[in-house]
Amino acid sequence: MSAAPKGTAARTGTPDGRALSPAVVVLSGVVGGIGATVGALLAVAALTGHAAGAWVSPEALSPGLLGAGMAGVAPALFTVGRARVWEEVRCLVLPLVIVLTGLFAVTLLNAGSLRAVRGGPLFPALFSLGWVAVLGVLALAAVGCLAAQYRVRPGGARAGERRPVVPLPGWSKPPLAVLGSGWLGIGAGLLFFPAFWGALLPWTVDRADAQGLGVWALALGVGVLGSLAEDDLTRVRPALHAVPVVALALAVVLAVRASAVDWTSGPGAALVTLVAGLLATGVSGRWLLGRAVREGDA
Repeated sequence: MSAAPKGTAARTGTPDGRALSPAVVVLSGVVGGIGATVGALLAVAALTGHAAGAWVSPEALSPGLLGAGMAGVAPALFTVGRARVWEEVRCLVLPLVIVLTGLFAVTLLNAGSLRAVRGGPLFPALFSLGWVAVLGVLALAAVGCLAAQYRVRPGGARAGERRPVVPLPGWSKPPLAVLGSGWLGIGAGLLFFPAFWGALLPWTVDRADAQGLGVWALALGVGVLGSLAEDDLTRVRPALHAVPVVALALAVVLAVRASAVDWTSGPGAALVTLVAGLLATGVSGRWLLGRAVREGDA
């Protein structure tokens, strides 16, 4: 009997939180479309053994993983418009802002590695120039949309007074904390200390690769820890659509390029654990949310 109000509350009534800004919805759709196209290009190129990133990479795996992340998160970005309040999408949009601004900063810091600067075939050089231009516009737009979103006054119950509709099970919180801290720590290390942490990766990377991968790892850590802070599966629904798809996309690229990875090393085993943790988190979260909704309908 107690589950019935939860299922109903998830769909009706006045939601608690800030109204979702239309600018955030538009930004998510635009980034989703661009990310799906560019991400698929980078991932497919890596699967065929070609490093097609904006900067010169020593191994095709790194730009392939960046592309897998972009393509994997794109479908979830198209669902942002279905949310009623900002709090239902911030576990997805805040990591998105980190990725856009972080990758743009990494690109500028490693401008000397850009294909347009190094020279070479025309198409890769033009792609790197387009990467800088488009990423710069999206990063600036992301910061502006985020500022506009937080100018919206929150409505309904205060954060401390609101009760979760579908709270996280107690057993899930320690693994989530470990998984999120792992991605966050590795991402921060790769981003701010690429020379040291990049050497620990189980495949060959340069500074730009290490920092680009660090931005994505940092964003994944923020997303996982953000879901832990929300403690409500109804408020991480879009992120739950993204996590398993990203994990599967990463797994495909890693499996095809397995020969480039030192799987017998400690970092290789840690990589498998972190990717498997993402997949398990997404699948179990969606199952728990679906079960709660079914029980509410009953």
